[in-house]
Amino acid sequence: MTPHINAKKEDIAPTVLMPGDPLRAKFIAETFLENVKLVNEIRNMYMYTGTYKNKTITIAGSGMGCPSIGIYSYELFKFYNVDNIIRIGSAGSYDATLNIYDIVNVTGAYGENNYAKIVAGIDDKVLSSSPHLFETIEAVAKAQQIKTLPGIVHSSDVFYQKDEDEWKKIKAEYNAICVEMEAFALFANALALKKQAATLLTISDSFITGDITTAAERQNNFCQMVELALESTLKLYNFCLPI
Repeated sequence: MTPHINAKKEDIAPTVLMPGDPLRAKFIAETFLENVKLVNEIRNMYMYTGTYKNKTITIAGSGMGCPSIGIYSYELFKFYNVDNIIRIGSAGSYDATLNIYDIVNVTGAYGENNYAKIVAGIDDKVLSSSPHLFETIEAVAKAQQIKTLPGIVHSSDVFYQKDEDEWKKIKAEYNAICVEMEAFALFANALALKKQAATLLTISDSFITGDITTAAERQNNFCQMVELALESTLKLYNFCLPI
């Protein structure tokens, strides 16, 4: 038990899928898992554990932004012996080739904050996803004929930016193809605690075309990404982290 999670240690699976919205965590758990159990509801940050094809998986909300996912992913890694966290979320496209509902398998995240410096003593502004998780997701996507686009994301601290051209500068300098708000902190925690982290994102809006999806559309039409994450999780059960 931690200040933010009241689950028993044995109630959290070795692999956790983390959507930002706790209600999306509820939807995913109730839609895709069997024998579902609510294991955390402190601050209404719902976490559920159940089985998918007879393997135990936890679905946990992370909240919005690096500080929020930073707290929950750190506690899951550190105090609940979680080995793998796959963030499953939405992103805004910075690239004309990325359309609504395309799936990005994140190779790295550019962060505009000091989270990695404070938590892990890392000065780098771009942190990589864990190679094994990234490659596992890619292999599963290929086997299931699901198109994914690899790329660097911008983990922004600000949703509403005063300078509307700021994203163009970030895209040019860091080769960022889309924007979200959490991957950088998740990757920093994984590096600090020698764990594994990946991020899958479905494009929900475009800075290029102005297209945008509703909350209901995001919940109901991101299922392919969720299924890809779940199938990838099955592959992790035979993988042991090096000592």
